[in-house]
Amino acid sequence: MNDAATVAGSREIVVDEVFPHTPEVVWRAITLPGMMSRWLKMEPVGFAPTVGTRFTYRTTPAGAWDGVIHCEVLEATAPERLVYSWKGGHDGNVGYGSRLDTVVTFIISAVEKGARLRLIHAGFVFPTNESAFKNMSEGWVKVVRTIETIAAEQD
Repeated sequence: MNDAATVAGSREIVVDEVFPHTPEVVWRAITLPGMMSRWLKMEPVGFAPTVGTRFTYRTTPAGAWDGVIHCEVLEATAPERLVYSWKGGHDGNVGYGSRLDTVVTFIISAVEKGARLRLIHAGFVFPTNESAFKNMSEGWVKVVRTIETIAAEQD
């Protein structure tokens, strides 16, 4: 785990949904690079669901930040749990593109009629990450809905 994700007073985004699909189907939707690029709208370069794998996403640059999000797989237990660091931004930026050092966790569990997906993006430090927290709170809800759509295509 990184330091920011465990800082007292840091905030997290939590999205919790139940899908009518098996945990294995949901796991594929969140870990196959072609599917990841569809639900996140950014291509994961170098991703593999293997602990220690370093990969990147690229988004719109801002100020001194080049738009690259640096990630590392911290945990990967198919089809139950995927955890990776999410680092980007620049100390010189305020608002969008400010320094971000967080952790994204996907927890998949079997339920009676499918699978529950719980997404936790933790480690937002205020006021520095307030803009990212607001934008990503809305964004992750949309992402989880898209993951469900992609999972449905596999059934």
